[in-house]
Amino acid sequence: MTTLLLTLFICMLLPYLAKAPLVVAMHRQPGGYDNHNPREQQAGLQGFGQRANAAHYNSFEALVIYACAVLAVAISGTIDGFTEALAWLFVLSRLGYLLCYWFDLASLRSIIWVVGMASALTMVGRAIFGS
Repeated sequence: MTTLLLTLFICMLLPYLAKAPLVVAMHRQPGGYDNHNPREQQAGLQGFGQRANAAHYNSFEALVIYACAVLAVAISGTIDGFTEALAWLFVLSRLGYLLCYWFDLASLRSIIWVVGMASALTMVGRAIFGS
């Protein structure tokens, strides 16, 4: 269980890690970071800033899926080495996903997204149908 909670904690931090490049992009805009209307400023970003914004929001979306997967595994008691490997695979895929977004590697990003989602969904499938 400790491994699953650790991976969940890391995934909880990823949206904030993803926010850092977004903040840099916003500071580089004319007038700097608009703390009065940050979402309006984010909506107008282009290129790297736009990708950083998308990566930030996608990190929250993925967190919901992964948190549900961890909950399903915890409730069903299907924690084993394979489930823990899937959990780490999810974390690594999310880190790779962020890097691909930032460096505009769209095709690789999509493949990595599928790997991450497949790992989380496999965790849920194992919780439902057993190891």
